[in-house]
Amino acid sequence: MTDLLPGVTGLLVLADGTVLQGIGVGAAGEAVGEVCFNTAMTGYQEILTDPSYMAQIVAFTFPHMGNVGTNLEDLEQISGGAETAARGAIFRDVPTLPANWRSDATLNDWMGRRGVIGLAGVDTRALTKAIREKGMPHAVIAHSPDGQFDIPALVARARAWSGLVGLDLAKDATTRQTFTWDEGLWSWPEGYSKLGQTPKYEVVVIDYGVKRNILRSLASIGARATVVPADTCAEDILARNPDGVLLSNGPGDPAATGVYSVPEIRKLVDSGKPVFGICLGHQMLALALGARTVKMEQGHHGANHPVKDLTTGKVEIVSMNHGFTVDRDSLPEPVVETHVSLFDGSNAGLALKGRPVFSVQHHPEASPGPTDSLYLFERFAGLMDAAR
Repeated sequence: MTDLLPGVTGLLVLADGTVLQGIGVGAAGEAVGEVCFNTAMTGYQEILTDPSYMAQIVAFTFPHMGNVGTNLEDLEQISGGAETAARGAIFRDVPTLPANWRSDATLNDWMGRRGVIGLAGVDTRALTKAIREKGMPHAVIAHSPDGQFDIPALVARARAWSGLVGLDLAKDATTRQTFTWDEGLWSWPEGYSKLGQTPKYEVVVIDYGVKRNILRSLASIGARATVVPADTCAEDILARNPDGVLLSNGPGDPAATGVYSVPEIRKLVDSGKPVFGICLGHQMLALALGARTVKMEQGHHGANHPVKDLTTGKVEIVSMNHGFTVDRDSLPEPVVETHVSLFDGSNAGLALKGRPVFSVQHHPEASPGPTDSLYLFERFAGLMDAAR
């Protein structure tokens, strides 16, 4: 039996029985998921609303969070709350009060309304080290304002959780109905821009859990995005006669989502339309082209990852968020590797020889993160120009 320290109102209970004690923040309750660490120094609101974090608990390695508060604009989800994005958040320090002109709520209050369970006051360095050495554990994060916890039940729940392997989460993160998007990127001092009356391109986005800034980045190249559900068939997509198709990011195991998506992606590739995949979309494109995906021990989560573009020889600092990866040794001909992670040498991009088809593992739209790889949207535009 674990003896709780005075004032403890939050716990992280790992499947191996480890119990981390601290101060509960945000929503009260409990949630089960996979614990990962994120090395970004800013952008916690975008991280916690990224659908790619569905069924995950995010431990922030940067110790101070909350100083810019939250607002109604910097959301990455199209709709929904913690059930289709990050389930929990772990901080070293209790989130601070905001001191930013755009803030309209504290991080603590925003998490409470959204349903995100938080834990503060724990040694996030030790937790990060454990994840690096042992992999991402299954755990339950719990917040009880009265300090009452059934720890054996929490351990049992963490142990019983099946994990992300074999889990199709895109079906829950995706939109339920088709819609169009015309909002562009944010710029000072105007805020988010609007697409012009006459778009240059028509792009269909297959939504596996798409981030808003991907759609904004498409608008920035003059593309009107029509967002369709994850299980939309290729025939319906091609009937719209798009200039290009984007396969979005999203949560879960790509092989599980690929059961129904991969056959449709193959048809899209065979159609000759330009195809651009991002994150989960990259992994499923790889599956459609004959490669394999595998679960990573600790994944890549942060806004400071070095990636080399092998087509230009340049190194970019990028945002990453993935727990599965494309097995680079499984890439068949005529697929070529275009990007590689300089952290661990894992695959970060591919292209199909002789076809206007490419994808990247990282997030060129950033949000949060650097904009080094925004050029990839221009590369997509160039392919759509050439295909006309």
